[in-house]
Amino acid sequence: MSGMDSGMAVPQGSGADNGRWVRHFADAPQPEHPIVHGWQTGELEHAGLLMGTLEPDSSVGGGLSEQEIIVVPLSGSCRVQALGPGVTEGSGDAEAVILDEVTLAGRREVFSGPTDIAYLPPGQGIGYAVMSIDQPVRVAICRARVSRPQASDAAYRITHLAAADVPVELRGAGVCSREVRNLGTPEVLDAERIIACEVLTPAGNWSSYPPHKHDEERPGEETALEEIYYFETRPAGSDDIPDPHRVPQADLVGYQRVYGTGDRPIDVLAEVRTGDVVLVPHGWHGPSMAAPDADLYYLNVMAGPGAERAWRICYDPAHDGVRAAWAGQPVDPRLPLGAARNSPIGGKRAGDGRTG
Repeated sequence: MSGMDSGMAVPQGSGADNGRWVRHFADAPQPEHPIVHGWQTGELEHAGLLMGTLEPDSSVGGGLSEQEIIVVPLSGSCRVQALGPGVTEGSGDAEAVILDEVTLAGRREVFSGPTDIAYLPPGQGIGYAVMSIDQPVRVAICRARVSRPQASDAAYRITHLAAADVPVELRGAGVCSREVRNLGTPEVLDAERIIACEVLTPAGNWSSYPPHKHDEERPGEETALEEIYYFETRPAGSDDIPDPHRVPQADLVGYQRVYGTGDRPIDVLAEVRTGDVVLVPHGWHGPSMAAPDADLYYLNVMAGPGAERAWRICYDPAHDGVRAAWAGQPVDPRLPLGAARNSPIGGKRAGDGRTG
């Protein structure tokens, strides 16, 4: 790999910054409790993520005065409530007034197909609660920091996007083929800052490739967005997950690369398993690599400081030939990995220039 200009450091791939930007589920001090990443822990400034398994009759909650959220069931179903004033982080106050409520049907596990989601906008004094129904549920709560909550109690509503309305597209071609579920992108979901999607990569393929970045504001060309990757793996081509509510223990891995510039260096080369997280504060990122024996899933959460909510990226010019090489190559016939493709806004054909 080479740089964009003379200020670009040649990435060494040593993973020197893994300790700062990689979070392994196996290292979590209390993995039975929800795990928080991103802006609320000081790791990032704008993007955040809460991951956890909720046992029957349990819940997790928080305030929405400083954030907007997208609730994404990973396995199982859940109920999502918007609550009246006074709810603080982690309270899940059962006495609070319910302003709105939706039930998410969810899915068996992340490889089985798209899920329905709930979007909760920011609101001064508004809170939320996510609760299991009668079975355990593993849930991701995607977060973006905001500064101008405007919703009033009377006007506050949750947006429910059905699984059938989540656009699914097939990107790339050949060994760079992947499936993208656009459950929280600007074309699909109205929001203030948050952007989210899911990517599924068949065993042996690369995704989030060619390497790209979105870490500076250049109108019409690039937007500054922090990003969080949450990973899961499964045996290649398998539809049999013994217990989708428990993080699988099999040693199925993928890999993630992040590298930077001379002015803003970063060096991540991480081995990832189910439950692991990679934080991308800036820099070129990709590829995300699926091992030959394991399909790879990741949830992307993005947010930034700019006035425009848009995913505008630029590619490392050292890899300009990658997309051109897709011409004439078929999309990997293993895709889609989950349910049949459903794309209300149009799937992308082989050779599409978008990454992810």
